[in-house]
Amino acid sequence: MTPVMLRQLWSLIETTQATLLVNLDDATLVQWLLKQLKTNSGLNGKEADLLNEYIESRLSLIRDLAEQRLAPEVL
Repeated sequence: MTPVMLRQLWSLIETTQATLLVNLDDATLVQWLLKQLKTNSGLNGKEADLLNEYIESRLSLIRDLAEQRLAPEVL
């Protein structure tokens, strides 16, 4: 997996509405992220498989980051 692919994935996660990231079930979230990346960067099959595994291993982190964005800021 290239650094560019990782940057694209995390950029997509940061710009996606947090409610979407939190509310989708695991399988749907993985497929939605892959579909967005395929559309934007034309992933091949091997790259998609690598990203699929990577996203699945980072689902907790993705959801935690999204939940942080939803929580009101504490001053």
